[in-house]
Amino acid sequence: MTREAMIFSVITITRNNRTGLAKTRASLAIQTCRDFEWIVIDGDSTDGTTDDLTANPPDQWVSEPDGGIYDAMNKGIDRARGDYLLFLNAGDTLAAPD
Repeated sequence: MTREAMIFSVITITRNNRTGLAKTRASLAIQTCRDFEWIVIDGDSTDGTTDDLTANPPDQWVSEPDGGIYDAMNKGIDRARGDYLLFLNAGDTLAAPD
C-alpha cells in the first residue's frame, strides 16, 4: 500500500498470546476498509507466535525482547506509516467489519 493511501496503522503488541493474536488477525481480515497496515510487535514469544507470523506475516512485524508494553508500543509507533494510529492488542477485536 502506498503512503498516500495509508490512513491507519493498526499496532498490535503481544507476547506469548498466539491464540489472541489469531483472534485479532481474524478481526482485521474481515474489515471492509482496507486503508490500513498491520504492525505486530512481539516481545520474543516462545509459544509459537513467531511461527504464525512467519507463515502469514502482517505488513510489518518484529519479535525481540523489549522493556515492557510501553517500549513495545513505541517500537510500533516508530514503524507506523499511517496518518492515525490504532492500538489493538493481541486478543482484541474490532466491533464490526465496517
